[in-house]
Amino acid sequence: MKQKEFQIWLRTLSITRISNLVSLYLSFQLSKLLRRPMMIGQPAFISIEPTTACNLRCPECPSGLRKFDRPTGNMKLDLFEKILGAIGKQLISIHFYFQGEPYIHPDFLKMIQKAKNQRIMSICSTNGHFLDSETSKATVQSGLDKLIISIDGTSQEVYEQYRVSGNLNQVIEGVKQVVEWKRRLKSKTPYLIIQFLVVRPNEHQIGEIQDMGMRLGVDEVKLKTAQIYDYHNGSALIPEQDLYSRYARQTDGKYQIKNDQLNQCWRMWSGFVVCWDGRVVPCCFDKDAQHQLFKFPDSSMREGWKSVAYVDFRQRLLRSRSEINICQNCTEGTKVWI
Repeated sequence: MKQKEFQIWLRTLSITRISNLVSLYLSFQLSKLLRRPMMIGQPAFISIEPTTACNLRCPECPSGLRKFDRPTGNMKLDLFEKILGAIGKQLISIHFYFQGEPYIHPDFLKMIQKAKNQRIMSICSTNGHFLDSETSKATVQSGLDKLIISIDGTSQEVYEQYRVSGNLNQVIEGVKQVVEWKRRLKSKTPYLIIQFLVVRPNEHQIGEIQDMGMRLGVDEVKLKTAQIYDYHNGSALIPEQDLYSRYARQTDGKYQIKNDQLNQCWRMWSGFVVCWDGRVVPCCFDKDAQHQLFKFPDSSMREGWKSVAYVDFRQRLLRSRSEINICQNCTEGTKVWI
C-alpha cells in the first residue's frame, strides 16, 4: 500500500472502528481454533451494488453478458441511507461496485457524499466511460477516496477484445479529466488507479500500460489477474505468462486454481455484499445471489449478521470450504494484484 493510500485509510479510523475491527479479528481467530463460528462485532468492510446495469459486454461478467439469474435494477437512495444508519459507525470502507457500472446510477455521487459525511472510506471501480468534465469535477468534489479505472489494453484493437463495446480514447479522456480536476481543486483524492486486467490478448502490453499511467499522471497502475468461469479445459483468455494467471495447467492438460482451498475466509467475518435490492450475500463471488443470508431492511443488520443462516454458512466454510460452489473459483489466500 502506497503512503498516499495509507493516509486515506488512517483518516477513516476511530476508536469505535478500531475496537470493532479487533473484535472481528479475534472472532475469526477463535472460530478457526474452535472450528465453530464465533462473532463479536459488526461488519467493517462492505460492498454496495448501486446498479446491475452496464454499457459494456465483457465476456466474463454476468452484467456484460446479460445473464443474471436474479432481478436487476438500481439501489434506492433511501435504502443506502438506511444501511449507513444501521452500521455506519462501525464501517471502515464501502466498495461501490459488485455487478454493473456505478456511474449509471443517477444518485451514485450522492451515495459517495453521504459515506464521506460519516468518514467512511469510499472506493469505486468503473469502466471509465462516463467521466466527462462535469462528472469528473463532481467526482472529485464528492470526496471519493479511491477511483479504479479499468483499461485493459493500450490500443483500441486489443482493448475491445475484453471490454467489448468500449471506447479506449473515451476512457483515456476520462482519466485526463479526473487528473485535471484534482489539480484544479487542489485535491489529493480520489487516489487514482488504472487497473489492467491481464488476459492473453493484452499481456504483451503490460509495459505499455505502465508507461501510459505515468504519462497520464495517475497515482498507480495495478495489474490484476482475471477470473475465468469455465477454466478447467483452458480458455483463450488465460495468459501464457503463469505469473498473471489464477490458474495452473496440470499434467493432464486440465487447469486448476492455484490457491489451496483452506477451510477459512476472513471475508465471512469482516463484511458482506449488499445487492441493489437489499439482498445480503457472502462476498463478490456470489454474483447471482445464490446464498442470500438475509434481506435488509426486512431483517436488521445486527440480526442478519448473526442470523442462523449466517452462522450455518460460516460453519459450512469451516468444515469444508471446497464444497461451497462460490468458493471453488475464489482467490482467498492467493495474490490477485501483481
